[in-house]
Amino acid sequence: MRAVVLAGGRGTRLAPYTTVFPKPLVPVGDRPVLEIIIRQLAASGFGDVVLSVGHLGALIEAYFQNGHQEIPGLERLEYYHESKPLGTAGPLAMIPALNETFLVMNGDVLTTLDYRRLLEFHRAQGAALTVATHRKQVHIDLGVLETNGSHEIVSYREKPNIHLDVSMGIYCYEPSVIRYIEPGRYLDFPDLVLRLLDRGERVSSFLCDAQWLDIGRKEDYELAQTAFTRFDPVAAGAGAGVV
Repeated sequence: MRAVVLAGGRGTRLAPYTTVFPKPLVPVGDRPVLEIIIRQLAASGFGDVVLSVGHLGALIEAYFQNGHQEIPGLERLEYYHESKPLGTAGPLAMIPALNETFLVMNGDVLTTLDYRRLLEFHRAQGAALTVATHRKQVHIDLGVLETNGSHEIVSYREKPNIHLDVSMGIYCYEPSVIRYIEPGRYLDFPDLVLRLLDRGERVSSFLCDAQWLDIGRKEDYELAQTAFTRFDPVAAGAGAGVV
């Protein structure tokens, strides 16, 4: 099975960590985030991995070089170099041979998501695209009012907690989606989703309760240093979680 990892971002939210090396190479424990991701994918049967790289991409390629051969289950590691930023969906139109169901994910995500379950769910849904989602609690530190059309207050909630389903930055694609992406044109993932919905394509949500950290956020990166210090990527890739 094939997976594409988007590893071309500049990581501005993680400055100064990303001043001299790319965000996917920031360390968690004794391994870079990107290596943990690749080990997870390989353990889940995604032995063919493409890295879409841009900013400081040469450092990513130099890090792995022949070292990727030591990752169990990884049969091939390839690179697509963006000559210009193409967003979080645009690079896919430039990567050859995406002609079967494939997985795409951001290169700054740490999670215990079972990738095989996501793929099975996607196929069962018959969707063109499936988004892995996480339920996030957002605290509003203000009084929230609801009014009617006559400007009357009908409800008042003081500092409520709101639950939202958010994208985890992990997706299952059918090859048919590629035709909605113009080669060489910038396109972000939310715009691709809206384009698919406008064309009547089925887009599914895979809601899971797996642990999930967005390493691009400083608070999540700092949390990862303790929560994932003894992170076992093989166990997590099989849905076993953190040890």
